[in-house]
Amino acid sequence: MKLVRFLADGCVRYGVVEGDRVRELLRPFWEGVTPMRTTHALADVHLLAPTRPSKMLCVGLNYRDHAAEMGRNLPDEPILFMKPSTALLGPEQPIVYPKMAARVDYEAELAVVVGRRCRSVAEEDADEYILGYTCFNDVTARDLQSKDGQWTRAKSFDTFGAVGPWIETEPGDPNRLTVTCRVGGEVRQQSSTDQLAFNCRALLSWCSRIMTLEPGDVIATGTPSGVGPLKVGDVVEVEVENIGVLSNPVVAEPAKGAEAAVVH
Repeated sequence: MKLVRFLADGCVRYGVVEGDRVRELLRPFWEGVTPMRTTHALADVHLLAPTRPSKMLCVGLNYRDHAAEMGRNLPDEPILFMKPSTALLGPEQPIVYPKMAARVDYEAELAVVVGRRCRSVAEEDADEYILGYTCFNDVTARDLQSKDGQWTRAKSFDTFGAVGPWIETEPGDPNRLTVTCRVGGEVRQQSSTDQLAFNCRALLSWCSRIMTLEPGDVIATGTPSGVGPLKVGDVVEVEVENIGVLSNPVVAEPAKGAEAAVVH
């Protein structure tokens, strides 16, 4: 089941994709999937980020092939960092290249979407708290990451947390999904989630031992090898097998800042 947030007639609505149409839901899907009679052509609605998370939790150095590429050992515990909710970006919306950055990179990832409020979840119980899975682009100002020696500024610009196009509740085994990144149609990253050092269940459990997870929160599971730069004019696509394709163009920062480009 593919769950979406979308704009129709100027209002934000929730729905489920049924072929080439979207059936409206009575309430947000984490409150229960209650279909209504109203449907819209999928081509006629404007898809938004499928969730509005209170926080986006991200994991660094979680792919074996990426660690090998960087010549580093895998960590003993997940390396966790956060993106603010203001970094959220939906499908087809533009990634804004900040004026203060000299290099902005793509990072294709599988993301977990939390379905229920939870704290201190055992790994074997994690599936009970997972609403579904989506595509994620952990956009990063790489030069600023190196300059600062920590990740907050580099990861937190508006539009640097692209999510979508929907939440897939049944993607198959999340530990056996192909993750691909294309820039201008050219494959730049391709790997499988069987390369994850810490899988989705382990990550939800780990994060919940640190902080309370709220419905709609996003846990991005890390990126495989092949990370590289974007430039203004590029179109970057993140595809996760059995889920879908998240596509975003890259634009220059406007005179008044990135906020003009974003619709949440």
